[in-house]
Amino acid sequence: MTWEPELEEIRRRRERAKEMGGAERVARHVAAGRTPVRDRIDQLLDAGSFREIGSLASKVEYDEKGRIKGYIPSNFITGRGTINGRPVIIGCDDFTVRGGAADGAVGNKMGWSERTARELRLPVVRLVDGTGGGGSVKTTAAMGRSYVPANPDWDVAVALLSQVPVVAAALGPVAGLGAARVSASHFSVMVRGSSQLFVAGPPIVARAFGREVEKEELGGSHIHAHGSGAVDNEVESEQEAFDHIRQFLSYLPSSVWETPPLAASSDDPERREEELISIIPRDRRRVYDARRIVELVMDVGSFFEIARHFGPSLITGLARLDGIPVGVMANDPAFLAGSIDAAAAEKMMRFVDLCDTFRLPLVNFVDNPGFLVGFDAEMQGTIRKGVRALAAVFQATNPWCSIIVRKTFGVAGAGHSNHTRSSPRYAWPSGEWGSLPIEGGVEAAYKRQLQASDDPDKLREELEAGLASLRDPILTAEAFGIEEIIDPRDTRPILIEFARRAHEIVATETRGPKSRGMRP
Repeated sequence: MTWEPELEEIRRRRERAKEMGGAERVARHVAAGRTPVRDRIDQLLDAGSFREIGSLASKVEYDEKGRIKGYIPSNFITGRGTINGRPVIIGCDDFTVRGGAADGAVGNKMGWSERTARELRLPVVRLVDGTGGGGSVKTTAAMGRSYVPANPDWDVAVALLSQVPVVAAALGPVAGLGAARVSASHFSVMVRGSSQLFVAGPPIVARAFGREVEKEELGGSHIHAHGSGAVDNEVESEQEAFDHIRQFLSYLPSSVWETPPLAASSDDPERREEELISIIPRDRRRVYDARRIVELVMDVGSFFEIARHFGPSLITGLARLDGIPVGVMANDPAFLAGSIDAAAAEKMMRFVDLCDTFRLPLVNFVDNPGFLVGFDAEMQGTIRKGVRALAAVFQATNPWCSIIVRKTFGVAGAGHSNHTRSSPRYAWPSGEWGSLPIEGGVEAAYKRQLQASDDPDKLREELEAGLASLRDPILTAEAFGIEEIIDPRDTRPILIEFARRAHEIVATETRGPKSRGMRP
């Protein structure tokens, strides 16, 4: 006597679960340009590493003799696997079963996955497709009553952000709680054309506002990766989304109780790029390629940009210096002259929080003329969002190094680092700084003289010319107002020295969650 009959029944049920919503629904899913959920898991995780939990969870109808007459598998698949050899917890919606709605999940499998990630101190990956744990009116009909809503395990979701990496991909039309699960992450990605994200979908919007709207118009990646910032990266395919997830996780520790992972590097730590000596134009009105500076300084090919299209005046991403993971920020003069608007401020706050949470050293390439000014900037609440970004900078305790490549002006410029800390700070010979640029400062400080002058333009030119020499960064260095002015070609060796020591410090610190949690 053995237990083989029972094991055979378990195998049969698992095989039925692999059919998902059935051949017809899976075919429609594929025809829409989307990958079946189990194929997604196989494509993301290391081959053969997925160990499913809850594989038998299903809604089963039995006849009077106890035989199965109806079988619907759970539409939430979860378990453990590895990415680049490192363990992760993964939770995925199956849109082919009840559109991924909560009433098709069978038990709280989503909550299990998130609690397990927290307790095992492992990254959690959410592949969201549909309402992603949200509700359906069919639930109300089946219950025969309504209910006061609650967000299941939201306390865990918030706590996770301060403890383990949380990554989310929107891989179809995502609404309600599913949309919240995508946004409540350290890194999120959506696929152009086949992913949409919204608080409520087109039918509800049409009923509320009397206007028909298409899914892509309401919540496509052009809105959320470019305009709202609700999602970080936009990609062209699901496979590219999985590539982004793997790359993002490669820079981060599995939890805040571990140090960021080192990688082998064949890039010369003493490399000095001649291009850096002339990359900043002498003409202050001309722009340059800020990403090129990052590429020349960081390990070759290591820069992974995050949220490129949102708040584009600030570049953010992860990279390596001699194999050591670091966060990178850089003002981009090609957009708003590198000034910080409301979107860039929000982007800065989240990125600084990310690096601080996981104790990543942060390198800031500074060319910041200040907060964006003007009517639109005021209407967008730039100062409120800017203050939140400055608060993140001053609350951060991770190692920090600023390289002032050109402008550093005003309140926003002062936020290039926390001046109360002994964080290393270097300037290039092209650096200039102050409470405000000379041009605008002359207009404000000499307003009465200019108004009274017979030739205000000539007087303005004379005043600006007389003050121009004060831009010389050597004058500030003489007063020890800037710690050191360096040859731009020495930037990489200097930053590698910083990164090595920063990693040593982080490795010896008491690790765990910071006293202030990560802001979603």
